[in-house]
Amino acid sequence: MSYIFNIFDSISPPKVQHCLIFESFFFLFAVTEIKYQENVEALLISELLIMELHRGHHWIKLESYRVESRITSRFCHTTFKSFVVNSGPNAQSIGFHVQIPKRAFITNFTMNVNGVTFVGSVKEKTVARNLYAQARARGKAAGIVRANSQDMETFKAEVHVPSGNRIEFELHYQEMMYRKLGLYEHTLHLQPGRLLDVYIYEPNGIASVEVPNTLGEHFTGLAQVTSNKHKAHVVFKPSLKQQRKCDNCTTSALSGIFTVKYDVIRESAAGELHVSDGHFVHFFAPTNLSPLPKNIVFVIDVSGSMWGVKMKQTVEAMQAILDDLTMDDYFSIIDFNHNVRCWSDELVQGSTIQVAEAKKYIQDIKPNGGTNINEALLRAGQILHKAANQGMLNSRSVSMIILVSDGDPTVGEIKLSAIQKNVKKIMREDFSLFSLGIGFDVDYDFLERIATENRGVAQRIYANKDASEQLRRFYSQVSSPLLRKITVLFPEGSVSDVTQNSFDKYFSGSELVVAGKVLPSDGTSLNSFITASSVSRTPERLRSHTHSLADYMRLDAELARQQHAFTGFARQMWAYITVNQLLSERSQAPTASRKRKITQRILNLAVEHQFVTPLTALLVESEEANEKLLADSPKDPRKGCCGVRINHMEQHSKHLPIWFHCHSVIYLGQLCHYSNSFLWVFCLTVDNDPHFIIHLPKNNMDVCFNIDSKPGHILNLVSDPGTGVVVNGQLVGSKRVGVEKENVKTYFGTISVFSKLDGIMVTVSTDRIQLTDSKHNHSFSWGATADITQDRVKVSIVKDSQVTVTVDEKIRVMMLLHRVWKKHPTSVDFLGLYIPNSNQYSSKAHGLIGQFGQEPEVRVYNLHQGADPLKKEATMEVKGNKLAVTRGWQKDYRRDKKRGSDIFCWFIHNSGKGFIDGHYTTYIVPRLDSFLQRPL
Repeated sequence: MSYIFNIFDSISPPKVQHCLIFESFFFLFAVTEIKYQENVEALLISELLIMELHRGHHWIKLESYRVESRITSRFCHTTFKSFVVNSGPNAQSIGFHVQIPKRAFITNFTMNVNGVTFVGSVKEKTVARNLYAQARARGKAAGIVRANSQDMETFKAEVHVPSGNRIEFELHYQEMMYRKLGLYEHTLHLQPGRLLDVYIYEPNGIASVEVPNTLGEHFTGLAQVTSNKHKAHVVFKPSLKQQRKCDNCTTSALSGIFTVKYDVIRESAAGELHVSDGHFVHFFAPTNLSPLPKNIVFVIDVSGSMWGVKMKQTVEAMQAILDDLTMDDYFSIIDFNHNVRCWSDELVQGSTIQVAEAKKYIQDIKPNGGTNINEALLRAGQILHKAANQGMLNSRSVSMIILVSDGDPTVGEIKLSAIQKNVKKIMREDFSLFSLGIGFDVDYDFLERIATENRGVAQRIYANKDASEQLRRFYSQVSSPLLRKITVLFPEGSVSDVTQNSFDKYFSGSELVVAGKVLPSDGTSLNSFITASSVSRTPERLRSHTHSLADYMRLDAELARQQHAFTGFARQMWAYITVNQLLSERSQAPTASRKRKITQRILNLAVEHQFVTPLTALLVESEEANEKLLADSPKDPRKGCCGVRINHMEQHSKHLPIWFHCHSVIYLGQLCHYSNSFLWVFCLTVDNDPHFIIHLPKNNMDVCFNIDSKPGHILNLVSDPGTGVVVNGQLVGSKRVGVEKENVKTYFGTISVFSKLDGIMVTVSTDRIQLTDSKHNHSFSWGATADITQDRVKVSIVKDSQVTVTVDEKIRVMMLLHRVWKKHPTSVDFLGLYIPNSNQYSSKAHGLIGQFGQEPEVRVYNLHQGADPLKKEATMEVKGNKLAVTRGWQKDYRRDKKRGSDIFCWFIHNSGKGFIDGHYTTYIVPRLDSFLQRPL
């Protein structure tokens, strides 16, 4: 879930005369030395950390940035604190940027700006929105925050701060530590300047603590760990010298995920029972059990979107996974695109010969076509049913389907609710479905629903060089089932409000957790009973150690004594587990009435325990409660990284790439009235006929010009010999029926992106998308969503909407498809082009768009009335030229492909003459892969 704050006039800064646009990704830091005294319990900063924000000559002074995590009995409370001063001569925006785990709940955010303290409180979303709307109507609402689900969620705050003023940020979130492969894992995203402490307290004792070096060799040995039986303290506080990439570098090497892994001492096979503050938590993780045999059907997506790295990584993972099968295991493989193929129509034993045959089959798969998820899953269920009916399945075995897919269904049954219903119908109570979604184009919420509903789990796999390891790691978590049909019971009348206490399976290296409230009673102890089915023929029946009231009192006293323990862990952990389970139940509620009841329970718990959930919002108010900010979360997790929702957006907008959304800003309060009170920024666009819209972020203006060329001409848009990337567009003409030759309009009919270093060319036309390398030519239609990665080039296709090409995660190009009525007398299908200013070109970049990677100095003056009373005129000084410019508008078709939106800009006449280098004809190149010949 991504959070954004935009805070302007409401926090009493000097009046802003123009819209100030700020983007935290463009920070350039220069950091001075941090000197400290190393101590197990504390760090004393004796010098200040100075960070330079590259905004002219303005400076931001970061006095401190501390991160502290307190883990008690597997429950973690993390706090980020930042103290910043605007030491520059002018007011400017200061950003606070934190990445948090997806499973965490934000519990509070506070700020102190110019002496005004803002304190957060969680409220029902509708209540918070109404209060915020009232404040906004009075001009006392400064910004809006939205949440959006991805693996690591981003919280961003931007505050406009006058010169010399100080701001304090403080963010809190809570999460439960889940045991996987025998370890609990706590992750924190680190950036330059962050100083870190992690405190762990486990009442039953700590078995091991490790800090794997996930930040690179540069930071080997810099994490310090001290521990005893019950406590551990991890410190990571490298000095500036240690953070630098090299001795003479000013840039920091510190950026990435910092991980702490640990496990606890287990003295009882029946688990641990911790009681505190009137709540209990029961942990169950038995060992020394023999694995149950498995029956697995692997269902693998081999549609066209899996072509390239995704398929290669999946094959590599499957080779290792198949090697893990034993003679006690039975398996089969289904691969599907628009058709469904079975390697074997029935389960076969995991023998060496069968595994070798399966590996050869997997190796020969060639991705192509659409995505028929429904039929593939039904066929997998039929294979398991057939084996069960034939008596092949061991009564104590575990049967599962493992689905690997990267896209939404495009063939056969494509209605998600129907697929969900069909899958549930064919799955028996003993069958489980595990869903692995590769990349971000897949509807992960859908995969999660069908997995949860069928006694499994879902996991997102990131389509990168580590994808194969991610797949293998997930399989390792489910490859060793030890118990089935586990139930944790408590004596009647001893507990209430118990979370889920019946579990379908227990896997080696994991843990089952049950929590609840302890009821007042005359008894002096609390105990639990566990029943389960193992590999033995007799059911397991385990009883935990009896815990007396004295034990509870001792734990509460010990938590109070420990300086860094989380005293309210049991209460918050119970609420955390309950809310998550209710959210899952809500997504599967069979009736509207049932859904409303679950919703109310979630709201009550989230407000009581101060969790920001999809149903609640964080209202941040000043002490006088007259100035407000709001944090809430949209329902659709695929609306973009920033989650900025604009009403009445067309449906296709939810598929726009991350950078497209991230560079949009909504101004509330004192607005810049561009295009219905909002403005898309940081994009260079080319659309209809073709209109160029060049955004100049330093000058905070848009400049437009047209290119009046001829059909068939190829225009160079970006030519960068330094990165080896070239973007060219070929023009097509409108139909000439009833149109004079000189009035024929031109459009981009084909756009190409060529990466010379990779030898890969992506050619997008209104008919097809082609990806060509030195050996192959792969063709894709506009009729399906796909995500293709080869080497450093990624191509993302959204069905009948747009294509985004990314090279080395540094250069992005998006092409928007415009369809017209086939019988239109003059218009033809064409492509719109959108390129973000954030593209990282080399200093050699040029082209009609590429030349503006180095923004020119621009001055507009002598504003006066023009011939058209609706359009002002002025003089523009740029590149040593004085140009007569007109205040007009061009169409931006990203929101509305049919009508477009008006973007106000300064229009340059004569095909951009004087604004672009040279004459537009010098940008005409002979081929779609041609680089621009310099000089112009």
